[in-house]
Amino acid sequence: MRYLLLILLIGFLTVSCKNESDQSMPNAKEIIERSIEVSGGEVIANSEISFKFRELFYKAKRQNGLFEFSRRSIKDDSVIVDVLTNSKFERFVNDSLVDLSDEDIKKFTSSVNSVHYFSVLPFGLTDKAVNHKYLDSSEIKGEKYHVIEITFNKEGGGEDFNDVFLYWINKNNFKVEYLAYQYFTEGGGLRFREASNERYVNGVRFVDYNNYKPETKLVKLTELEALFTSGNLELLSNIELEDIECVIN
Repeated sequence: MRYLLLILLIGFLTVSCKNESDQSMPNAKEIIERSIEVSGGEVIANSEISFKFRELFYKAKRQNGLFEFSRRSIKDDSVIVDVLTNSKFERFVNDSLVDLSDEDIKKFTSSVNSVHYFSVLPFGLTDKAVNHKYLDSSEIKGEKYHVIEITFNKEGGGEDFNDVFLYWINKNNFKVEYLAYQYFTEGGGLRFREASNERYVNGVRFVDYNNYKPETKLVKLTELEALFTSGNLELLSNIELEDIECVIN
């Protein structure tokens, strides 16, 4: 009987410690939701947002879960318009629909979607295919951050569902100020982005990014923060959105 009571006591203490540990860990999804709220939230969900990025013109129409993402470019005498919706991708050249291979559809879908995806982050990070995990707390340049890991389910996670993202969310204002990701297409790689030039347009937060990469791929995603703070990342490019317009539906 004494041994049985001892086993029960040990089990109780183990469960209690585990519950206390779980309760002390911040809720990653709630932090993401708060970050979305301060960055535009429901305003983005029903809006028309347009901008120029690297001489290409983008427009996103969102309405109650439906979306139409477009990209317009001019090449020689041709106007090329790519259109991605919930159900399909289409390319038009001078208003004529073009037949595309499955490989091209996959490639163009990814390139159009990624620009629109990054333009309004962290919006979209509460979709059903998104997984949230609280990794750690950290401090960069005197500011304290929640570090959240984002992964995706295969079903509903898109072509690049294997990609892994980290978001540094300021503990005071809940804004995403740094992010990093590991991708696996075209040989794979790692990137670390530092937000800059914050501005609000009709209640929606937009930022540009200083885009960094490590000198070698033989580092872990979680090591990029330390490499950044020690000045050991290479500035690869500046990601700048121009001529932003946001119309609320």
